[in-house]
Amino acid sequence: MTLLREVIQATRDAGRAIQRARGSAVERKADASPVTVADREADAILRTALLALDHAAWLSEETADSADRLGATRLWIVDPLDGTKEFIAGVPEYAVAIALVDHGAPILGVVHNPVTGDTFWAEKGGGAFRNGEPIRVAEGSTVLASRSELKRGEFTGFDAWQVKPVGSIQYKLALVAAGDGSVTWSRGPKHEWDVCAGALIVEEAGGRATELAGGPLEYNRARPKVRGILAGAPETHRRALEALRKIGASDRMAELD
Repeated sequence: MTLLREVIQATRDAGRAIQRARGSAVERKADASPVTVADREADAILRTALLALDHAAWLSEETADSADRLGATRLWIVDPLDGTKEFIAGVPEYAVAIALVDHGAPILGVVHNPVTGDTFWAEKGGGAFRNGEPIRVAEGSTVLASRSELKRGEFTGFDAWQVKPVGSIQYKLALVAAGDGSVTWSRGPKHEWDVCAGALIVEEAGGRATELAGGPLEYNRARPKVRGILAGAPETHRRALEALRKIGASDRMAELD
């Protein structure tokens, strides 16, 4: 519990730095995605704090990757600011996300929304929590969806579902774990840092989190991407999996083939 407490504190420290950096200049990465001072400051705070707690290997969206992590038993998987587009736009649906992975499986996950102050966390086998209160998934038909994927038409054909747009995928996963939505999915590839912490929280809240086609999520891959994400309450996950198998993955998944 001591390690978890310290990780939660580091996550909140990064969240405060993000809020102080609101309005900072926006740059573009090589892939044209946005990055801000907030992303980089949060990454620096987390790298210092987390590596002092556990000298695990490191995988973060804002740090150059190193093949050295592939031989490591333990790995920090970090997204210092998931939902940079929402952060820039002032939409309060972004998050700091941290997971600790052991032998390819997450054993600890924390997701923190700096705007609302909500912090979600889980340890393997210990249940899931929101601000210290236990949370559980809830069955239903509400799917939390990416705005950009909605614009691409990737939720067309899912007429039986109530689609609700929400920002950060990690925040979507945390909300599903808390029963504030029944399922979320992405039909295209996701980086490991996009899903690892939130997927563990969903599972510890009684839900299921898999790749889009239902296979297991695995971490610390040479190319740190998973083949989409599907996470929700057990029966809702089953129903969504049936619907997704009929419609299939996005054409974006081709980048992994």
